[in-house]
Amino acid sequence: MPEWAAFVGLTGFLLTALLGLARLSQGAVRPDGGVSSTADGISMPDGDPTIPRFETQRAAAQRRQMEDTLAPSDLSTGALLANVAFTQGLFGVLLVAGAFYFEIPASAFGIAADSLSTGLPALAIGISAGVGFWLGNELAAALADGFGVTFDESLRELLAPDSASGWVVLLGGVLPVIAIVEELLFRAAAIGVPVAGLSAPAWAMAIVASVAFALGHGAQGRAGIVVTGTLGLGLAGLFIATNSLLTVVVAHYLVNALELIVHEGLGVDRLWV
Repeated sequence: MPEWAAFVGLTGFLLTALLGLARLSQGAVRPDGGVSSTADGISMPDGDPTIPRFETQRAAAQRRQMEDTLAPSDLSTGALLANVAFTQGLFGVLLVAGAFYFEIPASAFGIAADSLSTGLPALAIGISAGVGFWLGNELAAALADGFGVTFDESLRELLAPDSASGWVVLLGGVLPVIAIVEELLFRAAAIGVPVAGLSAPAWAMAIVASVAFALGHGAQGRAGIVVTGTLGLGLAGLFIATNSLLTVVVAHYLVNALELIVHEGLGVDRLWV
């Protein structure tokens, strides 16, 4: 029991650190950070028409300088992909090392010797779920557009390569790393381990993990956070139902890959207009 509790504590620390890094890096993707400065220096939420924005010349100059410093164009796609892969990989290594140190069994992470966990059925369910989740995301985006709520697509645009070799690296290296590490952390470690080792309520852990998952994607804007949180809850339910890390990794990978391929690779704006 102490080993399980210690590992859950490590998971909480890694989640907090990852969310902190996501918050720090958000400014590089969304230069305004989602806020605007008023004349008295108070930060107000961006996009609220009821809040006046009267800036002094000095405040306006400072804001423009900050935006120029953090402009997305300053980040090359290659540098961003390398940074994402390294950061995610580091968190994955720390989590796996902790699992070995505290002797947490693989079954708690959704890795068991049965077909529904690691066999072809798990793979088939993951593919079906991934396509379904992606279609759901597209429908949510279309509905949001209908209500005048737009998604911030800066991160997706930054991740999209401009060469064939870049797409190979993205689809064959970076996106698998993201899917594996995020599912290992947000689903297997944050849900599977507390449920298996501490008898924590599965759906309570699913909600906590999904909220953290949503907050970790703040660069996608408020609408993106809501959609990502819903996706996280869907992935959590899939993990609980199958006890399969493979299934949720495949589903997560397909959601990311299809979004990038369809919108950035093929240039399709929306599936539903």
